[in-house]
Amino acid sequence: MCELFALNSRLAAAAHFLLSGFAARGGRTADHVDGWGVAFHAGEHCEVIVEDRPAAESALASHYGRHPVQARNIVAHIRKATQGVRAVENCHPFRRDWAGRSWVFAHNGDLKDFHPDLDGSFTPAGQTDSERAFCWLMQRLQQRFGHRLPAWPELAATLTPWLHEVAEHGRFNLLLTDGRAMLAHASTRLHWLRRQAPFGQVQLRDGGLRLDLALLNGPRDRMTLVATEPLTHDEDWQAFRPGEVRVFDQGDCIFLSEGIRTQAAA
Repeated sequence: MCELFALNSRLAAAAHFLLSGFAARGGRTADHVDGWGVAFHAGEHCEVIVEDRPAAESALASHYGRHPVQARNIVAHIRKATQGVRAVENCHPFRRDWAGRSWVFAHNGDLKDFHPDLDGSFTPAGQTDSERAFCWLMQRLQQRFGHRLPAWPELAATLTPWLHEVAEHGRFNLLLTDGRAMLAHASTRLHWLRRQAPFGQVQLRDGGLRLDLALLNGPRDRMTLVATEPLTHDEDWQAFRPGEVRVFDQGDCIFLSEGIRTQAAA
């Protein structure tokens, strides 16, 4: 199985400390060795980097673990292949354009017998169930809204039953962002953490490095982190419930669906 990591922040922020610990799980502290990728989404600018090699052995992954890249939304993925060969086209995050935005998607799980009808508007480049699911979701959004870009609460309410439909085929933990906000859906296992002032010291679970967060963050900083497994000690990571959907905007949760009941969240 794969692992996911994401950051959604009120102000542009860097996640290099956490990315260094996350990359260690790509072959050093865990066996997610079939590729890695990261997307930095800052307003209209979106940069996606993928490699089909273990993150723990990658000079490029090491670079992003040492050098800060500022973004309001960051999505990272380390791959342990279940479907599709080890190849760049099968590495997450995947990117597609719709309604004037760049959309980034990453998935942890395994979907059995999932072969949706695709009309060609969004076509997979690789062989993964993950990319098929992403293309199908984007196709459905385009069919529903055309080229109109809805606000995220409307988008999330529309997407939620479709996510549950896909999850009937297996494990479907995912991250989706267009640079405005970040959606996270937990089928089996996912955690989230909110950071804000006052900031204290934290220690990575992978590698043991410590950091005083007050050195990197000011009183106006606020962010939410999402990860398959908690990345740090000394912080109160919260587990998603199975089937839960959350949307984070500027570090706050603005939408929450627990599967059956949907509500707005402050």
